[in-house]
Amino acid sequence: MLKRLDRIRFRGRRDDFLDLAESPNTSDTECSEEVVIKPRTSVRETEEVREAEVEPQSDVQAGPGSFSAALDDRTDLNEVKGHLEIALLEKHYLQEELRKLKEESNVDSLKQELEKERCRRIELEQKINDALRSRLEDSPSQTPKAPSAPSAAGSDKQKETLVDTLLKWLYDRFGVYIEDFRFQPEEMTVETDEPLSAKRLTENMRRLKRGFRPVTNFMRNLSALSSWYSIYTSAIAFIVYMYVAWNGWVIPMFLFLAILRLSLNYLIAKGWRIQWSIVPEVSEPVEPPKEDLTVSEKFQLVLDVAQKAQNLFGRMANILEKIKNLFMWVQPELTQKLYVGLWLAFISSCLLPYKLLGFIIGVYAGIKFFIIDFIFKSCPKLRQRYDTPFIIWTNLPTDLQLKERSNTMLGRRVIAAGGRGSLTAAAPVGVSRDEDGGRYYSTKRGAFHEVFNLPESERPLTVCETGWRCCLINRDRKTPTDYIRNGVLYVTENYLCFESSSSRSGSSKRNKVIKLLEITDIQKYKVLSVLPGSGMGISIATPSTQKPMVFGAMMHRDEAFEAIYTQYMKIVTMATAINPET
Repeated sequence: MLKRLDRIRFRGRRDDFLDLAESPNTSDTECSEEVVIKPRTSVRETEEVREAEVEPQSDVQAGPGSFSAALDDRTDLNEVKGHLEIALLEKHYLQEELRKLKEESNVDSLKQELEKERCRRIELEQKINDALRSRLEDSPSQTPKAPSAPSAAGSDKQKETLVDTLLKWLYDRFGVYIEDFRFQPEEMTVETDEPLSAKRLTENMRRLKRGFRPVTNFMRNLSALSSWYSIYTSAIAFIVYMYVAWNGWVIPMFLFLAILRLSLNYLIAKGWRIQWSIVPEVSEPVEPPKEDLTVSEKFQLVLDVAQKAQNLFGRMANILEKIKNLFMWVQPELTQKLYVGLWLAFISSCLLPYKLLGFIIGVYAGIKFFIIDFIFKSCPKLRQRYDTPFIIWTNLPTDLQLKERSNTMLGRRVIAAGGRGSLTAAAPVGVSRDEDGGRYYSTKRGAFHEVFNLPESERPLTVCETGWRCCLINRDRKTPTDYIRNGVLYVTENYLCFESSSSRSGSSKRNKVIKLLEITDIQKYKVLSVLPGSGMGISIATPSTQKPMVFGAMMHRDEAFEAIYTQYMKIVTMATAINPET
């Protein structure tokens, strides 16, 4: 039986099985042993299978031993069929994969393109070699014809070669410079914005401060030279400058000073220790940067840097807005002075010779810098009356001041419209009249001087006309109602007034009035040390309180502290001048 099985196994052709190209496509999940695919069999194979099936039947009739053998042969045949079907499926799957890879890679097309490129390269190399060979053949043939009488064609070729060599020499000599003048579109580079970082913000502020340090030192030395901080240095500088200006050497002097400054900087960069300054430099302590910061420290760091940046940007904005308003005739009486001065300078430059004009400008600049500015700095009243540049600059308004003025004018118009019925009538209830400026000062409870029982001359300063919202923490009191009070804080010329929001109309028992001369100590205060920042309170100590009173929860704490402290120092200075013994 095994011999017949071998004969059946190896006798059949591969063509008798299912043609893989004609077979339907099957997925990977279908290629398993559970799928049964019946191959096409030939007539010979069917006859052999029938013989194989008949022989077991005869063997069964022969006896039980032959029947078991026939069963074994049938199982072997089924296993062979299963393996054969699996092999055919694997072959079909691999052929499909190979076909897909060929379609994706396109190896044949790439080979063809590569061959074309090789042919083109070979052709180009041949053309270049032919051109070089022809040029080498032409050059020796033309050189011996030069001394002899050339023909018309030979002379033309010689001229062409001379022109070519000349153009080639010019291109080799100046071609690089000509290429620099080629017009190209400008490349737009967009800088990427860095993410917000407390460490980076602090470092940038320190870099800005270090960058401004030479400018600030230079301006400080000029101010010291003008104010005669060192009498000998200022006197020598004045004499030298006036001598130079008298001889017309001002511009050479400034150029020489610039060269001298660069020479000193070169020596300092080489390691020399050269320090020359009219005003001694104050070295600020540099705090080493901390690596590990807590959340509170980072928040405090950001607040400090943001405050410095706010003040710096505010000063720069004020300067730019004043210059803009000066040229835009916002204050005509101030711009008119500049206008007349420019006309005088123009007429002088047209009529006077430049040598005389330079002499006049140099002498006036020296006298103004060394003498007039010193007198004006020493006598502020003279400066406020006669220093024209100072008057123009201080009286120039910023855009913020113009906005406040427009709001004030609008409020005046509203008040004037309300009191148009009776011109001689008294001010309305809760309003205090300012006779000098025509303004009304009032609080929520009534007229300002009536609420705090003060003279009518006492009125809030300009910086606190509406007051600062805050809460008064009186640490001498024990009851909660007296310990903390919400209200508004005002400062006048002689008093510090706190209006409690819980006080009844007409009653001033819960209001607080502190005389500025009675203040013994005023400091910035931080109510809760747990919170980040420098605090939002002001502590004020007086002889009548055991513990300093605290005005906390104040949004504009720094502005209020500056106004109160400035007015306090002004009052103390005036009192000291009147009574030196106290």
